[in-house]
Amino acid sequence: MGFSRSGGLAARNFRPCLPQNHLRIRSTLPPLLSRKFHASSLLWQIKSQVLKDVGEGITEVQIIQWYVEEGAHIEEWKPLCQYQSDKAVDDITSRYEGVIKKLHFETDDTVPTGRALCDIEVADGKYPDDNPAHESRAAPSEPTPASEIQAATQAVESSLITSPPIKAPDEIPKTKHASLAVPAVRGLLKSHGVNILEINGTGKDGRVMKEDVLKFVAERDSPALPTSVPTSVSVSPDTRQAESIVNLTPIQSQMFKTMTKSLNIPHFLYADELKINGINAIRKKIAFDKHDPTKITFLPFVVKAVSQALTEFPILNSKVDTTDPAKPKLVMRAKHNIGIAMDTPNGLIVPNIKDVASRSIFDIAAEIARLSALGKSGKLSPADLSGGTITVSNIGNIGGTYVAPVLVPTEVAILGVGRTRAVPVFDDDGQVTRGDMVNFSWSADHRVIDGATMAKMGNRVKDLVESPELMLLNLR
Repeated sequence: MGFSRSGGLAARNFRPCLPQNHLRIRSTLPPLLSRKFHASSLLWQIKSQVLKDVGEGITEVQIIQWYVEEGAHIEEWKPLCQYQSDKAVDDITSRYEGVIKKLHFETDDTVPTGRALCDIEVADGKYPDDNPAHESRAAPSEPTPASEIQAATQAVESSLITSPPIKAPDEIPKTKHASLAVPAVRGLLKSHGVNILEINGTGKDGRVMKEDVLKFVAERDSPALPTSVPTSVSVSPDTRQAESIVNLTPIQSQMFKTMTKSLNIPHFLYADELKINGINAIRKKIAFDKHDPTKITFLPFVVKAVSQALTEFPILNSKVDTTDPAKPKLVMRAKHNIGIAMDTPNGLIVPNIKDVASRSIFDIAAEIARLSALGKSGKLSPADLSGGTITVSNIGNIGGTYVAPVLVPTEVAILGVGRTRAVPVFDDDGQVTRGDMVNFSWSADHRVIDGATMAKMGNRVKDLVESPELMLLNLR
C-alpha cells in the first residue's frame, strides 16, 4: 500500500523535463500548426490587391519599382509600387493595412489590368465588403498527430538557431539612384543579360542611360585583340550580322496599338503655307519686356488660333462613337483640350492643355512649359494625358518642312506644324521682301469631316496666325 501511494504521489508530482525555451518554441509555431491545435477560427485573412482599370484604354502597365517586400507591414493608402503606362508614371497605393505575404510580379514585369499585384494579410472582418479573400477563415480540423507536432517543433528549433543570411557586399547598390532607369533602358538590360549594378551610370545622380548600356555591352562582347599580328597573316573582317531582340516599352506598345487602330480610319490631308512675320514681330517686342520672363514661342499663338477657329467649326472638336456600328454617332465636346505632341526620353507623349478658350496666350505658354518639364522627367499625371479633343504636333522644332500627321482614334482632326524658313516673297506692292514661312498640314477623319469643312477650318487658322491682331477681338 505504501508503495502504491508513494507511486501515485510520484505520478502526480511528475513533470516532464522540457528545455528552458519551450515557451518561446510554442509561441513561434507556424499558423498551420496552431490551426490544427485549435478548432476556433483564425483572426486573419488574405486579400489580393488587384490592378484596377487606370482609364484611357490602358490594358497593362509595367512595374518600375516596389516600395515594399514580402513580410513588410503596409498601411492603408501608402504606396505599394511605381508603375509606368504608355501615358504616365504613377504610384499604386495599398487598399489594405496588413503584412505583405506575396508579390506576384517583379520589377520590369508587365501587369495586365485585373491581375493581382500582391497578397496582403489583414485583420479578419476589417474589409467585409471588399473582393473575396484569397484565403478565408479556416474550418475546424482533426487534431495533429504527435509525429507531425514533433517534426514541426524540430523545424522551429532549427530555424531559431540558424542565423539569417547576410546580404553580400556586391549586392548593395553603389548609390541610392544606381539601380534606377527608365523602362526602355531596363528592357535593354534584360535583352542583353546585364546587371544594372555592373554599369557606371553617366546620368543625373548616377542613373544608367541607354548609351551606358550599349557601351558596356560593346566592351563586354568585343574580343580581346592580340598584342601583335604577324604581317604574313591577313585578318578578314567578320561579315556576320549581329542582331538582338528588344521588347517594346509600354509607350511603344501602346503607340503600336493606337496607330494600328488609327490607320483603319480614312484620312483626309489638307496642307497650306502660312506667313508668320506678324507673330515674329510680336515675339520680338515681348522679348524686351523684362517684367515677364516667360518665353513666348510660336506654338502658343497656334494653339490659341486653333481654339478660336473651333468656336466656328465645333465638329472638329468632336469624336466618333462607334459603340453601335450600325448607328455611329458624333460626341460634341464644349471645352477645347488641345494636345501637344512632345518628344521625351521615354518616347512620344501627348499631354493636353485644358480649356484653351478660357486661357490667355501667356497662360498657354506657361502650361506648355510645365507639361514639357514633367514630360522630360517622366512625371506627367494621367490627368495631364487624358481628355484631349484635338492635337497640334509641332514637328518643326526638331526638323522637317512637311508632315502628314496621323489621327488619334478619339479625335477627328490633327494639325502638323513644319519648320519655319525664310524665303523671298512679293508684298502687296509687288516688291520682294523677306517672308517667314511655315507649312501647316491637317489630317481629318474623312468618315465625318468633308474636304470643304477642313479647308474652311484651315483658312480660318491661317487668317488668325498671319494677322494675330484678329485674335484680340475674341480674347477673354
